[in-house]
Amino acid sequence: MAKQDYYEILGVNKDATKAEIKKAYRKLALKYHPDKNPDKSAEEKFKEISEAYAVLYDDEKRRLYDQYGHAGIDHRYSYEDIFRGADFGDIFRGMGIDFDFGFNDIFERFFGHRMDFNRRGPRRSRGIDLRYDIEISLEDAYNGLKTEINVPRTETCESCQGSGAKPGTNPKTCTECNGTGQSRQSRRTAFGVFTQISTCPKCRGEGTIIKDYCPQCNGKGKIQKTRNIELKIPKGVDDGSQLRLSGEGEAGSFGGNSGDLYIVIHLKRHPKYNRSGSNLHMIKEISFPEAALGGKIDIETIDGSIGSLKIPEGTQNGDILKIRNKGMPELHNRGFGDLYVEIQIITPKKLNRKIRKLLEELKKELKEG
Repeated sequence: MAKQDYYEILGVNKDATKAEIKKAYRKLALKYHPDKNPDKSAEEKFKEISEAYAVLYDDEKRRLYDQYGHAGIDHRYSYEDIFRGADFGDIFRGMGIDFDFGFNDIFERFFGHRMDFNRRGPRRSRGIDLRYDIEISLEDAYNGLKTEINVPRTETCESCQGSGAKPGTNPKTCTECNGTGQSRQSRRTAFGVFTQISTCPKCRGEGTIIKDYCPQCNGKGKIQKTRNIELKIPKGVDDGSQLRLSGEGEAGSFGGNSGDLYIVIHLKRHPKYNRSGSNLHMIKEISFPEAALGGKIDIETIDGSIGSLKIPEGTQNGDILKIRNKGMPELHNRGFGDLYVEIQIITPKKLNRKIRKLLEELKKELKEG
């Protein structure tokens, strides 16, 4: 699939100044940054705009891009070189994002490792995110719930502290790649120097060689555990709501951050209430005299209290009446929804003589009236 034009990605003209490019990127980055936008598609969009910014903000890269398009960049620079030197740090300060940002953070976020050719030793990588599905009652969603869940996950090996080496020993720097974990081969073409990067075959990209493996984790640096985690579900969650527990996912590698744990809420079907957003719906059966004469009836609400519902005189079957603020709480303490009551009028199946006589008289009166 052909790449989209970098200028179009940032929404700037081809004669845009560096200040205009930075301003456009800042606006888009704030919108699509994964820490600000939970949408999964935002991650891909954020990588896309960051790549466009890294090229257009650099004078040399921009010159090659303007002259040759994507081919000029792809043949002249390896992928990590595109991001190298891009001015990301000051853009994210003051935006509520809790790390200093650079091209390494982009690679760690989207590719699981940091592209740093000056490093020596194994790459740090972020742990995998986990998902945990939990089913709760409508009452739990109304009141909020504190519970504990058991989550199987990998954790950093305490014996070797994640190094994978036997306690008392240390991994040795790979002599093949000098600790970078990568093999680089360059050749000159008609378009410039083409650099091919591949994983070091000796250390398999780790940058280090372990002679004696840790007996606890067998050199993996991580072990499998089931962790008991306290979970607080807020009031007002709905079916399909997601909660994010930062750092409670799989352990990272070689000092990398742990992934996150996403809790997905499922609501059990309730025998009395149907939910629609923050509103609740129920059916209430009443007799014909109650519907005809009107009055007040008691309704049991979701919080366990008794609400008073006024039945207007002449209420018809299927009419829907409302009790305000007796629905579900809205998230972030924004009030309550309403309870909607659908009226169903009961027709008796068996009649004694007295009731039959009264109904016949009523029928006659209604007909004559």
